[in-house]
Amino acid sequence: MRRRRNVKIVATLGPASSDRETIRELFLAGADVFRLNMSHGAHEEIAQRHRLIREIEHELDRPIAILADLQGPKLRCGTFADGPVTLEDGAQFRFDLDDRPGDAARVRLPHPEIFAALKPGATLLVNDGAIRLRVERCDESSADMIVEQGGVISDRKGVNVPDVVLPLAALTDKDRKDLEFACRLGVDWVAMSFVQRPEDIVEGKALLGGRAGIIAKIEKPAAVEAIDGIIAEADGIMVARGDLGVELPLTKVPGIQKRLIETARLAGKPVIVATQMLESMIHSPVPTRAEVTDVSNAIYEGADAVMLSAESAAGEFPVEAVATMNAIAEEVERDPYHRKAMEAGRPKARTRVADAITAAAREVAETVSVKAICCFTHSGTTALLAARERPRVPIIVLTPFFATARRLSLVWGLHCVHTHEVERFKLAVVSAARAARAGGFASDDDRIVVIAGIPFNTPGSTNILRVAPVREKLIYEGEPE
Repeated sequence: MRRRRNVKIVATLGPASSDRETIRELFLAGADVFRLNMSHGAHEEIAQRHRLIREIEHELDRPIAILADLQGPKLRCGTFADGPVTLEDGAQFRFDLDDRPGDAARVRLPHPEIFAALKPGATLLVNDGAIRLRVERCDESSADMIVEQGGVISDRKGVNVPDVVLPLAALTDKDRKDLEFACRLGVDWVAMSFVQRPEDIVEGKALLGGRAGIIAKIEKPAAVEAIDGIIAEADGIMVARGDLGVELPLTKVPGIQKRLIETARLAGKPVIVATQMLESMIHSPVPTRAEVTDVSNAIYEGADAVMLSAESAAGEFPVEAVATMNAIAEEVERDPYHRKAMEAGRPKARTRVADAITAAAREVAETVSVKAICCFTHSGTTALLAARERPRVPIIVLTPFFATARRLSLVWGLHCVHTHEVERFKLAVVSAARAARAGGFASDDDRIVVIAGIPFNTPGSTNILRVAPVREKLIYEGEPE
């Protein structure tokens, strides 16, 4: 099944999309990756969804990526003795470690690590930023604050500390258990929440042990500041605009999104744009004009994937939401300006042989009129570099490993095909030609570009490029051994 677009669609599964038929319809409507939210649902429910995805993958003979999204540490206040209270602008309020129920003057904040990191002048946000507090005095067990922006506070509301790097591990005990469970299931990607520093990713990678790719969710100001180091360690990133919009002024989020997409693309690593992309479609069969523009902007900026959360997990129109996102993507990618944007964002410096080969493949494909770039890969490195070039022609990825084919299904423009091992370059060209014909990318009278590494089966050895005919007779007559 060939998509008529390059950007990928991530659809979150949930109560509205847990049965086999709905998941299948989501895939047919355009979902390339399914997200399993580890914050919701028991392990048994998540395992059932995973099993159904793999059944559909087998039925439709197309690799499907599965992303397990870890909850991360959640900072919440305690409870109130007499229900919700209203904090007035200019009032005094205290967070402390006292386990008594709260009132209009104070409430428990059961996170001593926050008090250890706070300094006078620091900002705390409550209830997704609806309430803003500024620290006037603090010690190891309490913080006295002034209410800068008041509102209603109630039991267990979330607390954000935007301008302090907290001494918190990005992985809680729950996350560690969920990570191991997801890896045993066989997911392709694991997303880490609350990432603040590169060391958080190093910890996650050690636990994964190569069993899945790791996505760093960028939702903290500290992560934005440390983005170069985080991208160097992670296999990809997610622009998690929900928490970014809480912890930073909303006006800064669009610029940060652009910078994160550009940084990830230059590094040759996939980037997902997430949160409220088609939010109104939770209850409406059509999106707003602003939402269509939002999705379009992420695609124009070069994102590898755009993500649906509650729209597909709990909304009334999950399939329609995916179909709408698919239609938006197809329309944007038909726009000549989109092609100009993709070409403007290409990396200028290429220092490795593999970089030069993939750049040359794109240039040859656009110069001598070939129908597709076909690359053989074990680890996926060659395919990532080919995608970074954002060529005008499709990229067909051939790999003998299901895990690689599934993982690369998240990446811009990659059509992934599971194939057998090859020992000679001529056989690689034949396999590429067959895949191009089978996928409807080319006919016998067309040509393709084939890139691979010699010797075969050596990850990271991309060093050969061939313009080849699709007709097998001509391959056998004219291609070297």
